[in-house]
Amino acid sequence: MRSFINYSSDSDFSIHNIPFGVAVFENEYIACCTRIGDMVIDLATLYDYGFFDDIAGFDENVFESYTLNEFIELGKPVTNAVRLKIQEILGEDSKLASDEKTIAECFYNISQVKMMMPVHVPNYTDFYSSIEHATNVGKMFRGEDNALLPNWKHLPVGYHGRASSIVISGTDIIRPKGQMKPPEADTPVFGACRQLDFELEMAFIVNTNTEMGDSISVADAEDAIFGMVLFNDWSARDIQSWEYVPLGPFLGKNFGSSVSPWVVTLEALDPFRTTSPVQNPEVLDYLKFEGDKNFDINLQVYLQPENGAETLISSSNYKFMYWNMAQQLAHHTVNGCNVEVGDMYASGTISGENPDSFGSMLELTWRGTKPLYLEDGQERKFINDNDTVIMRGYGEKEGVRVGFGEVSGKILPAN
Repeated sequence: MRSFINYSSDSDFSIHNIPFGVAVFENEYIACCTRIGDMVIDLATLYDYGFFDDIAGFDENVFESYTLNEFIELGKPVTNAVRLKIQEILGEDSKLASDEKTIAECFYNISQVKMMMPVHVPNYTDFYSSIEHATNVGKMFRGEDNALLPNWKHLPVGYHGRASSIVISGTDIIRPKGQMKPPEADTPVFGACRQLDFELEMAFIVNTNTEMGDSISVADAEDAIFGMVLFNDWSARDIQSWEYVPLGPFLGKNFGSSVSPWVVTLEALDPFRTTSPVQNPEVLDYLKFEGDKNFDINLQVYLQPENGAETLISSSNYKFMYWNMAQQLAHHTVNGCNVEVGDMYASGTISGENPDSFGSMLELTWRGTKPLYLEDGQERKFINDNDTVIMRGYGEKEGVRVGFGEVSGKILPAN
């Protein structure tokens, strides 16, 4: 496929992608949009001009909404048809290519718009599905012989997080405060987090509502998943390590998570499907799956000090995930837990086997015992005030590139 819009060969937003987001355009006008190259396209106006009239079941301009929820709730028969129609009208020989009036009204350079949260997130769940990450953390806190707890290879471990503090890329994060118990102290202290960390994750977004008591099977799970975003689940390691027993993360996690603005559909990611790691021991029947459920998505983390250059500190890949999305959603709902349109399900930290593929500062510096160094020689054990963390992700195969852009966040001093 070729488009009449020019873009570089390494653009995340090729005609093979067609992601969805929400933007503030000129005159504070807000609408759902898509992107190709550096051009952001107002889908609400395209709808008004009749470009989607031939799509069955698409009888209302849901692109006028401030979120994608209404659109993705229409289900894949509609959303997939819309994506294919957008690819068609962006083709080099389409009628739109010579429609200067519509192009002038609907196409904006990315520098002319401000991206918003793409969805309203009713509920948020964070999983713990990278075996390399779970093993690394287990070694640090429990020792080599007890790295993985007995349940880890039998079910996708997860916890319910705080949806209200999920924010769009570019939003500053204030360093959290809380209780910590330093190793040398007999009693806890209160103060600003001293071990602030990022977690390299991806998240999927569901397109359906279910009733309490219903469940979604592994076989049906992908029909309920609209697409994915990059996800940085900020973590206060010293607060978390003191509070997490016996009920798990709380203040160490709920102060903020950052997401990328563009939702990339599963259909756009199809070319990058790959086999999953072997699951041993064999999982229970409700978690068994067929076909390729993992995705080969390159992931990178950069750390940028204030007024400094970016330093690449991690190169990982989503294909390392031990538990896949279909298994995660099936397990999440097997007890009858109901889901809602826009729910966000994060993967948990994504780490590979090599030290340069670890997905957190906790692992990269091995709990601060092995500092890393930035391009300008600065040392880091964890994230300092005024540091910016940037994550990028893309799939690339046989000349087809589909990416997510980036998710970034700057750490501000504690209030």
